[in-house]
Amino acid sequence: MAPRAAPALRVLPLALAAAIFSGLTAILIYLSGISSSHGGARLSEADLAALAALRGSFSKCVDANGLGLKAVTGEDYCRVVIQYPSDTVSKWRDPITHKVEGLSFEFNLCEAVVSWEQVRNSTTVLTKEYIDALPNGWEEYAWRRINKGILLNKCQNRSLCMEKLSLVLPETSPYVPHQFGRCAVVGNSGDLLKTKFGDEIDSYDAVFRENGAPTQNYTEYVGTKSTFRLLNRGSAKALDKVVELDAKGTGLKALEFALSICDSVDMYGFTVDPGYKEWTRYFSEVRKGHTPLHGRAYYQMMECLGLVKIHSPMRGDPGRTVKWLPTRATIEAARVASEKLLKRPGAGSNSPLGTCTMIKKRRKGKEPNRSGLRDAAMKHLEDMKGATRYPLERNAGGGYLCMINDR
Repeated sequence: MAPRAAPALRVLPLALAAAIFSGLTAILIYLSGISSSHGGARLSEADLAALAALRGSFSKCVDANGLGLKAVTGEDYCRVVIQYPSDTVSKWRDPITHKVEGLSFEFNLCEAVVSWEQVRNSTTVLTKEYIDALPNGWEEYAWRRINKGILLNKCQNRSLCMEKLSLVLPETSPYVPHQFGRCAVVGNSGDLLKTKFGDEIDSYDAVFRENGAPTQNYTEYVGTKSTFRLLNRGSAKALDKVVELDAKGTGLKALEFALSICDSVDMYGFTVDPGYKEWTRYFSEVRKGHTPLHGRAYYQMMECLGLVKIHSPMRGDPGRTVKWLPTRATIEAARVASEKLLKRPGAGSNSPLGTCTMIKKRRKGKEPNRSGLRDAAMKHLEDMKGATRYPLERNAGGGYLCMINDR
């Protein structure tokens, strides 16, 4: 059970206790196994070269940094398979088919590059501004999900919906891309007890934690700094938060949020080293679980796309260099080519969000002055020492500020 919040705990009034996160990007990326053909797409020789360069660097990066993982590619520029050594023990069984989890996982690099670059250049906070831009936004979002995904109580009263959602949604996003510098996302894995990362974690500009994971009594391993804390429904209830949530998978959500507002993101405590037999948390008893094979492969993909840097007992050197990492120029060129290949609206634009209706809407008005936002944000953090902000997340799709025109 997650620990209850201390009585003196203060929560940021902007209710980042009430900001709700979307799982749209995570869903898109987790649709692994989709192989994209470049037949029929108008790709230049430069586009093909960019995709080939990304694939080559990515494969070498996984092989060099994956602690036994190997990346296998073929003729398809987008398809990559991350394989485990044949002697890897797989313990998790699919609850429906009862088949043991395999030792290879297929990912689509083109989908991943496009989706994650959008995350890096937008906001993951669901706002009233975003809802207003939807044709039937209030009706689409004001419902409760119960009984295994059955939708009931769909809102028909716009005024009532606006009133209720205004209690939990900010007008516009309180955070903009790259508002913070160096950020650390701290998971809850038991591997945190193997290395004393505490001081290192506390040195970051912002630290993201999950659910009710404690820092007290674990300071030398996990640090004390807590800038943001993302909660799923169970943890929100345990901490006496009043908002009902459909939320799971706070680890990936925390990474999404951090990537949208930070220059660089480092991750700790995500069980990404080989040899684990059971899933554990650093602050509770051993639990029966599964070896996180898919998760480890996915996070290695993120590192080798230049999104995060992994820290773990086997990768404990803070100055560790990620070998064969694709350059930002390679990533950007591959993003442009992938958009064309996937036939995304505005494909090939210099701005990943160039076709978003929200961006166009803002261009008509006064652009916010972002030059001093980082200084203001850091000053606010200094003023808020001792407080913890709780952005709440939601898995319902479509919560990004960017809305593509054809959706």
